[in-house]
Amino acid sequence: MLTDKFFMIAKAGHEVTLWLLIVISILSTAFILERFFSIRRIRQASKKISSRVSETLQSNNFSELEFISHDRETLEGRALSYGLRHVKENGPNGLEEIFNSYARTEKPKLEKYLNFLATVGSNAPFIGLLGTVFGIMDAFRGLATSQGDAAAVMIGISKALVATAVGLLVAIPAVVAYNHFSKQVRGVFQNLEGVRDLCIAYAKSSKGKA
Repeated sequence: MLTDKFFMIAKAGHEVTLWLLIVISILSTAFILERFFSIRRIRQASKKISSRVSETLQSNNFSELEFISHDRETLEGRALSYGLRHVKENGPNGLEEIFNSYARTEKPKLEKYLNFLATVGSNAPFIGLLGTVFGIMDAFRGLATSQGDAAAVMIGISKALVATAVGLLVAIPAVVAYNHFSKQVRGVFQNLEGVRDLCIAYAKSSKGKA
């Protein structure tokens, strides 16, 4: 019968889901570490640019943007180099589109692996729950053939609950990491928007037009 086939699946399903969660956990940890070091490096560079932009605003000396644009190691520096080159060749028209296009090309690089972390965070508990269901099915089937030995089924149920616990242990760090990295990426793009607005102001000024 079809039900018997499901019980056969349940017998191995609990172990399979546990191994699947372990593999997902290893991948998730690797991606979290990769994003942590990559985004931290970008954020540190972005903070330096942000302080220089603040100094430019305080001094009202937009020519400082030329020096910032020479820093090709930062997102903001590269964006400024493209923007200022466009200003010199075409004026302020289309400058905002240049920055927006640059932001769209850089966004997938900054958000690399974040979709995976979001998927793990939302689905790992369900994988663990599936493993628990398989384990409980196998435990009660064992009870039916153990002549009423309640201790056997209790051990089986306790083992089955391990899958749910593992699923939560995998999901929680992924969710925390996803939220943290998403906030960091938003901060980078906010700095980029500030640089864009300054470049537009510079392009519309007399020096920019000159």
